[in-house]
Amino acid sequence: MKFKLLFIVIATTYTFFAQTALTNSTLNDTTKKIENPWKFKSIFGLNGSQTAFVNWAAGGRNNVSVLGFIDASLKYNKQNVKWDNDLKFALGGMKYIDSTGKRQGMQKTDDKIDLASTFGYRFKKHWFYTVTGGFKTQALNGYNFPNDSVKISTFLAPGYLSISLGIEYAPKETFNVYFSPLAGKTTIVRDQTLANAGAFGVDKAIYDQNGLLLKLGATIRNEFGSYLRFKFQKKIMENIEMKTRIALFSNYIKNPQNIDVNAENIFAFKVNKWFSASLQWNVQYDDDIIIRDVHGNNGPRTQFKSVLGLGISYTLTN
Repeated sequence: MKFKLLFIVIATTYTFFAQTALTNSTLNDTTKKIENPWKFKSIFGLNGSQTAFVNWAAGGRNNVSVLGFIDASLKYNKQNVKWDNDLKFALGGMKYIDSTGKRQGMQKTDDKIDLASTFGYRFKKHWFYTVTGGFKTQALNGYNFPNDSVKISTFLAPGYLSISLGIEYAPKETFNVYFSPLAGKTTIVRDQTLANAGAFGVDKAIYDQNGLLLKLGATIRNEFGSYLRFKFQKKIMENIEMKTRIALFSNYIKNPQNIDVNAENIFAFKVNKWFSASLQWNVQYDDDIIIRDVHGNNGPRTQFKSVLGLGISYTLTN
């Protein structure tokens, strides 16, 4: 009788634990199969530098500079739907200090607000019907230093709004090519003084022979054409990542052979959880943007910017 009772207790205990283990295994398998389609990542950074000279034979100007930035992305990927959203914000400046210790005006070193959204529907492996939209502008006034009395840019002057419909090839999450034969681009110049001067390609104001204003400059310029974009991202080493983006736009209506170019290449160096460094190059060309060179000649110019930053950064992900 005792052996029967002991056998029943052991059998019952074994059955209970076996069922529990099976249930937990099933839950674990189910959990593994359910993957969050949303992926969020944001990087917050603050870089700064300070340079001081005392009896320095080679010369130089005392200065203090600071640069803050946010680089965030929110991505959705499930079945045949892919939706990518990106936000890039950067704002930085430099102050020079003269020999008496008096601080002079702030000169911008970076100023960027960049929003982009891409929605795609897969119709074939790695191929998507895609709609893209974007908005770019800056936050503060810009001046052509050392002349800080004449404003050459400001918030929404310029502002760029774009939308396009096309096909995207995305064999990997780190690489994609997008082409749109139906792309629209709107240039906004909210500042009337800049608009009257025809800044950033808008139609300038019309004056009579006595200088009397007959017609205000346009604050909006619309373009219609084709758009091509390359994006590539690669982890070169354990703590070094490279990001490359090239965007090309051709206006069907006016001078389609003069292609607008916007390219950037970024190297991100991760020192540890808090400290990082970055090296960035930007190249831009727009045939409609007239720039005065050092010799006083006006015309379209290739624009180049490089930024080297070292400071604090923190990354948030889901």
